[in-house]
Formats: sequence, structure tokens, C-alpha cells
Amino acid sequence: MESKNTTQMKVILEAALLTSPSPLSLEDMLRLFSERVERATLRMLLDELKQDWQARNPNSMELVQVASGWRFQALSELAPYLSRLNPDRPQRYSRAAMETLAIIAYRQPVTRGDIEELRGVAVNPNTMRQLQERDWIDVVGQRDVPGRPSLYATTKTFLDDLNLKSLADLPAMEVFVEQPFAEEEAILEAFPETTPQVDFLDNSGSIAD
Repeated sequence: MESKNTTQMKVILEAALLTSPSPLSLEDMLRLFSERVERATLRMLLDELKQDWQARNPNSMELVQVASGWRFQALSELAPYLSRLNPDRPQRYSRAAMETLAIIAYRQPVTRGDIEELRGVAVNPNTMRQLQERDWIDVVGQRDVPGRPSLYATTKTFLDDLNLKSLADLPAMEVFVEQPFAEEEAILEAFPETTPQVDFLDNSGSIAD
């Protein structure tokens, strides 16, 4: 590949990623070019673009890969400043909601009955609805038993919001067993390499069971 062509492709990729409101998959980025581009070439250019940004802008933004694709995002240490641009508080989630989400994330696919058995209490329908409206969980099928209960699993949006590429990047379940969602800091410690896009806990129990 000619150097000039490579440079132009990186400029196009950079512009597309910076202006996209959501992560771009490889399929999305391949559509930027009229000529045929190999996936390996695209990955190479993305790696180069990531390194370029680290060299030019080490204290502002970075190019990261999440479950849905690639995106530019501000460094985590800038979050307190950027949050001042949005006076509205992010949506917060109760301990019950986060315990339910953790069970789904680590045991998926699961039914409401599975969740209730593990938590020892009934699942509040509002909890499941809130997690579905946030697009963190979804119905992926039905268990082949009488009543055919719905099976729930996490979504790519869930992984994107935690800056994870796959479920394999989740921390060990023991992290949550030792301090099961006692406070927001527990979540942040559980995901030390991530920058959550929302506030997770509301100890007031606004949607608690």
C-alpha cells in the first residue's frame, strides 16, 4: 500500500470515528472506501491511528475498542470536568438492580427464576424493565421447560458502557462476592481498567425489591 494512500485512509478513519455518535464496527469502516480493503489492513491502520493519538494527544482522548467496535473517548481523569457540561445527573441504579445485572452477566443466559433462586428474593418487574430500557439486557430465547420462561443475557451496549470488548474481560466473580455492590466505589474497583459511562448505584433503593 502506498504511503500517501495509507495516510488518506487514516484521515478518513479518524474523521469518521470522531464524528460518529456510536462505536464503528469493521463493517461500518469498510464502507468508507470504494476500493476493496482487507480487514487486516483496516486493523493495522486502526492500531497506527491509536498510536498516533497517544503520541500527539496523550492527555486528552484515546482510541479504544469495545464490543460494538471502535470509538474515540476522553481519558477517564477528564470525566469530572466534562460532566459539568451536562447538569443532569446520570441515571443511578439500586443495589438490587446491580445484583440482578451481575447474575445475568456471569450466569447468562438465565431466567427470572434463576435470578430469584440466587438472590433469595423475588425479582421486581421494574428492575428487569429498567435494565432492558437501558439496553443492558435482552431476551435471547426461552428455556425448554413447562411455561417456557424467557432467557436473559447482556447486550453489546452493556459491554460498551463498561469499555469491555467481550464477556471474557469481566473481572472475576469473587470481586463481587466479597463486596456485593455495597457502594459505587465497589463497582469502580471491580472494573479497574474501565471508565463506566453512568453512575451505577443508588443506595436509596429507588427500584429495590
